[in-house]
Amino acid sequence: MLESLDHTAVAVPSIDESLRFYRDVLGLVVAHRETVRDQGVEAALLDIGDSHLELIAPLGPDTGVARFLAQRGPGLHHVAYRVRDIEAVLASLSAAGVRLIDERPRTGIRGSRVAFLHPSATGGVLTEIVEPAHHQ
Repeated sequence: MLESLDHTAVAVPSIDESLRFYRDVLGLVVAHRETVRDQGVEAALLDIGDSHLELIAPLGPDTGVARFLAQRGPGLHHVAYRVRDIEAVLASLSAAGVRLIDERPRTGIRGSRVAFLHPSATGGVLTEIVEPAHHQ
């Protein structure tokens, strides 16, 4: 069902400030940067092996990531797994009784299709499944 780790996301107050560490100190290469208005975030993907580290910063105070930062501070936000057919995976998870945040995929970074699983179903970890856009 899950092909590989797609990315690990870290919530940060500022992408630019965080890049001073991840890019300038650790040497990770920024592969892509995008504003995802539907999710209320600015995101940067940094290459690390066959996966990515995703930095996400809120676009405003009323977004999910802003609330996360206010409650928990900067840190691990979610883990994302790559899949080939997100609709089939969602159907399988739903049939197994897994609590879903998204019953249908939404558009994510780089035109991917994404859906989140509720942390109560995944041992407390917000989990995202990602079907990359075909051109990636």
